[in-house]
Amino acid sequence: MANIKSAKKRIKVISKKTLRNKMIKSATKTAVKKALAAIEAGDKAAAAVACKEAVSAIDRAYTKGIFHKNAAARKKSTIQRLYNAM
Repeated sequence: MANIKSAKKRIKVISKKTLRNKMIKSATKTAVKKALAAIEAGDKAAAAVACKEAVSAIDRAYTKGIFHKNAAARKKSTIQRLYNAM
């Protein structure tokens, strides 16, 4: 455990940021899973809405620094490719 006051504060700040990152990453994963499930089901209207929400969630996660630029692009293109193929 840290003894210095500033180190104790850093531990608190890091734990808050870690929790926030986990929440955003989890929400993004859920949106992606919903999009993939809609694509698998073959429902074009539901898949369009779910894909739009998933891409939006990925973009939000990228702007918050949770995903790297290329990782976000890869995830978005995978969803779009599967949607276009249905």
